Amino acid sequence: MRYLALAADYDGTLANAGTVGPDTIQAIERLVASGRKLILVTGRVLPEILEIFPQISLCERVVAENGAVLYRPATKEITLLAPPPPSAFLEEVQRRKVEHLTLGNSIVATRVPYETVILDIIRDLGLELRIIFNKGAVMVLSHGINKATGLTAALKQLELSPHNIAAIGDGENDHAMLTYSEYAVAVENAVPMLKETADRTTVGDHGHGVIELINELVENDLAVADRSVARHRIALGTQENGGDITFHPARQNLLLAGTSGSGKSTLATGLLERLGERGYQLCVIDPEGDYENFPQAIVLGTAQDGPSHAEILTALANPNNHVVVNLVGLPLQDRPSFFLTLLPKLQELRSKSGRPHWMLVDETHHLLPVDGNPTTPGLMKDLAGMIYVTVHPDHIEHSILKTVDIDVLQISNLPLADGH
Repeated sequence: MRYLALAADYDGTLANAGTVGPDTIQAIERLVASGRKLILVTGRVLPEILEIFPQISLCERVVAENGAVLYRPATKEITLLAPPPPSAFLEEVQRRKVEHLTLGNSIVATRVPYETVILDIIRDLGLELRIIFNKGAVMVLSHGINKATGLTAALKQLELSPHNIAAIGDGENDHAMLTYSEYAVAVENAVPMLKETADRTTVGDHGHGVIELINELVENDLAVADRSVARHRIALGTQENGGDITFHPARQNLLLAGTSGSGKSTLATGLLERLGERGYQLCVIDPEGDYENFPQAIVLGTAQDGPSHAEILTALANPNNHVVVNLVGLPLQDRPSFFLTLLPKLQELRSKSGRPHWMLVDETHHLLPVDGNPTTPGLMKDLAGMIYVTVHPDHIEHSILKTVDIDVLQISNLPLADGH
């Protein structure tokens, strides 16, 4: 399962005129029953959302006040993510008789046309506050606070990556959340610019659009829809005819093959760097110590001792960690069996967390040889997000080669070969 959570706006998305319909509630229940989580991300203050949405227990987390407050329904724990508004600002707002006022832990909200008064107050007091619009609503928050920062805090608690999140919204204040998430959806009634930001727009409006997205999540994990998302594609190099080679960093497998000294490891390192820059978690199976200097990675295993499965899985539990599994300390003949016993545990971690997003297997012909372990075909058939690096592609287990989407055989044509 790739998409482990849905981040959804409330007003104008889940709800129409402040109420979530019964069909939408049933869809959310199906989402949760599938093992996925719902993260509600709203501009409303927490007491308000608790009052109008009695099914709040369906949410794993609630991000309120447009990113300033994080709430855990199961324990009722509240985490404040932003400072309170300056007292001088509040005094001036009241003195100038701003109407339709809502005060939260951090947010100060009103409605148009009072944004002009709010802007005057911010300027007159010399404050660094931000005004965010949501259709007719006007929200004032500390600089740097938005739905994406609130969602980031929620995902940190849940040990999830934004690359495993789909998000759906309708208003101006949903831009940050949609851009941050791997798959961004605007409901049909969304403002025009949000539709341009989104990867797709639903056919249905409000909750009907949410139902549409949830149905696809539950039925096929967006396996068809997310492949068409161009913003995630990564340049790999050029074909012999001069055309670009790009790949989508999801559900694909790559084979890098070339002679010894041709730059395979340099190419692979450059590719890993590009994936890492995008925030994808990486796990490198390194039989010969070629990746021990990979930047910002935790290297487990030394020339004297191999790593343990437990320490590998512990390191990968943090979405921000890249891990290099150095097998040099293991006897040569033991390295394939070590990898094949580790692999099911990595697959289990992926099923729970969606990570590591990419695994690179160096010296694949040695770790996964033709006519090797009879369990290999069954273990490898459903794997995606794999990079196989080899000198001898013809020596690799044939069932693995059938899963490869892109073969890179002419390394000299690839700009990544120089590490850039």
